[in-house]
Amino acid sequence: MAGRKFWLTVTGLTLLADIALIAVVWELHDSRTHQLFGDLVSRVERSDSAIALTFDDGPTAGFTDEVLDILAGTGTRATFFVIGSDVERHPEEARALVAAGHELGNHSWSHRPLVLRTPETVWQEIVRTDSLIRAVGHTGPIHFRPPYGKKLVVLPWLLDALDRTTVMWDVEPESDPDVASDAARIRDHVLENVAPGSIILLHPFFEARRPTLDALPGLIRDLRSRGYRFVTVSELISDANG
Repeated sequence: MAGRKFWLTVTGLTLLADIALIAVVWELHDSRTHQLFGDLVSRVERSDSAIALTFDDGPTAGFTDEVLDILAGTGTRATFFVIGSDVERHPEEARALVAAGHELGNHSWSHRPLVLRTPETVWQEIVRTDSLIRAVGHTGPIHFRPPYGKKLVVLPWLLDALDRTTVMWDVEPESDPDVASDAARIRDHVLENVAPGSIILLHPFFEARRPTLDALPGLIRDLRSRGYRFVTVSELISDANG
């Protein structure tokens, strides 16, 4: 009887340890601020009011021009984390982003979550998109943003081997469906949560995100009126003591 109780206790403790490990791994796979390997940034401590405006997905026909017109009209530079397959479909839109002085980052080839994938698969997602980003004229660093923000072991390990920075975010109004559906709420959410060194994430490349496009001109204006200035992610990281 004593032996049976002992093994039941050991089994129970092992199960609890497994559950705890799974919880830690799950938190890491979804964390904005931590990963197992390499450099990760979600916000940069700065002594000035610089912030980075970042856009995920695309480029797509039509919507890319709308975003570019808004940014040109407000004199704003941004960082676009593009999907490789979209760059292949819309190379002229991608070239227009570069020609306008914006920064391109890598958001994978397929936009599939890059967890529980083989190293070869993840490697191809990275380098295939890198190649297209270079082909459309981008010459600076290429930072990486994981699709859906998901990462675990293989992706951070490969990015570390490539000496690449994982770029997350600290302000994302569209994560709340009630906020994402209304331009005024998007603007208010950003204004309430932004801080010096913030990295703002928006998805403006689809009709379903029309409120984001509608919010963008006023959002940029209001942020500037509060003293913020817009820089690329590379500038935010490299000039942190600016």
